[in-house]
Amino acid sequence: MGAYILRRLLLMIPTMVGIMAISFAVIQFAPGGPVERVIAELTGQGGSATDRISGAGSDFSQADSGVDAGGEGASKYRGAQGLDPEFIAQLEAQFGFDQPPLKRFGTMMWNYLRLDFGESYFRDITVLDLIIEKMPVSVSLGLWILFLSYGISIPLGIRKAVKDGTPFDIWTSGVVIVAYAIPGFLFAILLIVLFAGGSFFDWFPLRGLTSENFAELSPLEKIVDYFWHLALPLISMALASFATTTLLTKNSFLDEIRKQYVQTARSKGLTERQVLYGHVFRNAMLIIIAGFPGAFITAFFTGSLLIETIFSLDGLGLLGFESVIGRDYPVVFATLYIFSLMGLIISLASDLTYTWIDPRIDFESREV
Repeated sequence: MGAYILRRLLLMIPTMVGIMAISFAVIQFAPGGPVERVIAELTGQGGSATDRISGAGSDFSQADSGVDAGGEGASKYRGAQGLDPEFIAQLEAQFGFDQPPLKRFGTMMWNYLRLDFGESYFRDITVLDLIIEKMPVSVSLGLWILFLSYGISIPLGIRKAVKDGTPFDIWTSGVVIVAYAIPGFLFAILLIVLFAGGSFFDWFPLRGLTSENFAELSPLEKIVDYFWHLALPLISMALASFATTTLLTKNSFLDEIRKQYVQTARSKGLTERQVLYGHVFRNAMLIIIAGFPGAFITAFFTGSLLIETIFSLDGLGLLGFESVIGRDYPVVFATLYIFSLMGLIISLASDLTYTWIDPRIDFESREV
């Protein structure tokens, strides 16, 4: 097993390089960029961008004096006509675009290996500090949604498999299918209208993870306040994952229950509980575990984007989206790197869990 773990860890290196290289190449061909954004703010909103880059105040005065009626101020950047070329060059140097793409990519990867993610282009903070600042919201949403999804869906799916075809299975399937059909963001809006001061009741807060007076509350009141703010977002996020995991668990257990070894175990006099949890469980749970890495990453990042936006929760999902829109490349690449690495590590942990559930699985003997 040690050799398998080492091999998987070594394979993470080219995988991460490939992910980052493809994303970096796509960015090179994407329209717009941080330089264009600063130019647009300078030309369209006066000098609002000058506070976001060092030394831009004096450079902007040079840009004003760099208008060339003869067209010598022409630039490859849209909207830069009339700006001093030296000012444009200083902008490129400020953002690192004065270097060839291959050199910039190599420098970025070397810094990332040392966990040096640089500073945000448009925020006066390092990328790592920014991620840490947004982490509590995403951790809260991600951990609790996984706990609810797996803690409720797996027992319910097992129960539905055991009671297959009974009224319990039929009406719970109806509830699950309806829940799956409702988009989480749409249900979130409905909850806001009903329970968060919309048109009916004002029982739950509409924004934030805690109240403004959170620091003044007692420990018990802090716990209540925390879950009071999380209630509606978690309910909204739980719908789709709850339905998917429940049906997946049911079908997986049904497939195993119908196999011959289950009949053999019953014929030996084992109780249904012994058959279910002693033989069926470890085989049926393999497919559930296989989906855990994707569910983990989705819950922490992609899946919480709309919910964070609707409930004004300033987490990693919203941070990543705003960084892409605002062309804040250090934040974009740093979050991509961190979550890709987390996904690979969790995938390895998932494989190792396979061997814990079913010792017959031997990854060590597999060919690469």
